[in-house]
Amino acid sequence: MAYRTPTDILVLHAVRILGYAETARVAARFDLPVEATVEHLLDAQARGWTTRTTFAEDSGWSLTDLGKVHGERLLAADLDRCGSRTVVVQVHREFLPHNVAVADACTAWQLTELGIGEATVTLDETTTRLASAARALAGFEARLVAGTDRFAGYHRRFAGAVERARTDPAWITATDRDSCHRVWFEFHEDLIASLGLVR
Repeated sequence: MAYRTPTDILVLHAVRILGYAETARVAARFDLPVEATVEHLLDAQARGWTTRTTFAEDSGWSLTDLGKVHGERLLAADLDRCGSRTVVVQVHREFLPHNVAVADACTAWQLTELGIGEATVTLDETTTRLASAARALAGFEARLVAGTDRFAGYHRRFAGAVERARTDPAWITATDRDSCHRVWFEFHEDLIASLGLVR
């Protein structure tokens, strides 16, 4: 059975990879009980690691700079406990060329939708490129999950978005759903947060 990261670390990490999210979404990211998530968020807020912001009827959590540093420290120790550091380093290295390919595919599609530039791409070309990235992601996730289960779910979410994008292109880059771009961005953030790197 894969190593399970402690709940307090998962809560802080969920805020990191989501960037800004309401409590229910933070809890859902790692399938955590809402009540326990609230307790950890409030504790992190009291320690200066998270902040809660409200705009009109919207409110959500984000990490402070102190929380980001503390979270990276916790993740580093967590990787060492489960013995997964070497695998995460290798996956990150192999991930980078695929990251360029996904970014290029998403950007090319956005430019095509906006009618900017002379070179255009088709929806089929774009989803084919993203499907190739999904296959690579499946392998990355399998290797990571063998060591720690917190990396589970990225491939299912990304591949699902690619499939939906074949008939609804909003699933490529939309920010209001688990689009290809959003899931890929979260996976990248997960890797760099785990290794204490920057984009």
